Amino acid sequence: MDIFETTMLGKAPEFVSVLRSAQIVAATDVTVLVHGESGTGKELLGRALHDASPRRSGPFIAINCAALPEQLVESELFGHRRGAFTGATENQPGRIRAATGGTLFLDEIGELPLAIQAKLLRFLENGECQAVGESQVERVDARIIAATNRDLYQQVRKGKFREDLYYRLNVVPLQLPPLRQRRDDIAPLLLAFSRELAARHRLDPPMFDKKVVQRLESYPWPGNIRELRNLCERMVILHHSKTITQEMLPPELSNGSSNNAQASDFSLPANGISLEELEREMINQALERTRGNRSRAARLLGLTRDTLLYRIKKHSLD
Repeated sequence: MDIFETTMLGKAPEFVSVLRSAQIVAATDVTVLVHGESGTGKELLGRALHDASPRRSGPFIAINCAALPEQLVESELFGHRRGAFTGATENQPGRIRAATGGTLFLDEIGELPLAIQAKLLRFLENGECQAVGESQVERVDARIIAATNRDLYQQVRKGKFREDLYYRLNVVPLQLPPLRQRRDDIAPLLLAFSRELAARHRLDPPMFDKKVVQRLESYPWPGNIRELRNLCERMVILHHSKTITQEMLPPELSNGSSNNAQASDFSLPANGISLEELEREMINQALERTRGNRSRAARLLGLTRDTLLYRIKKHSLD
């Protein structure tokens, strides 16, 4: 069975489309930039890309750029020589060298300081890696997969991210859709996570009442897959072998979803509407509000960027 099918669960069309692209990309050494909200499974996709690649026997090194102290970012990535700075008591190879022959996954790439972005660009262009305090440059063979929950293009326009690095990373962009756009995947994910986590904790998995599943399918899931998995683990621990009812859910779920509240603000006119015209008008308004930024417009409409581009073309709005 394909590695993507076993690790990335879901049948939503937009999600499956991303996995198909990932399958093609995995066989190459091309740099990949994974876009997606927090909790959508960006690192999981990065690991699947590695495991399906010719580099699968090499290391997979993941690092969260947002969690690195600014003064230590360069040392963490590129390494340092003993005595290069106060506290450098021994040589350190750095994460890039540690990923030799394998893959380096850079999560939250938008948080890298501009000075380090320049050095990373040099590595991406010719494989050169120079440790802090080292006069010699070493060539390192490591594939880079980066991920972000930010709109990097907007970061470029604000001067917070290098334009040349953006285009060097964005060779093949993969956009993971949020869970609220994968409603039909929620029930299968509930079952899979509950079974997996119950086995890990050596407990019997709970069952989910039909009304609970409907409630969960209407919830917006701001934390995405991570939030859903955490809920499953809580239910496994607290209510193993039971049937989960609405009273057992946490308050934010048992009290209904914000999506339902938003939906109640809309009412169908007595003489009906044209969905085609409504969709066209909403897309126009989103593009106007974001001054033509299609990534931001897609977020306003609750769509992936690829879906918005398809609908823009469908309505001849480009």
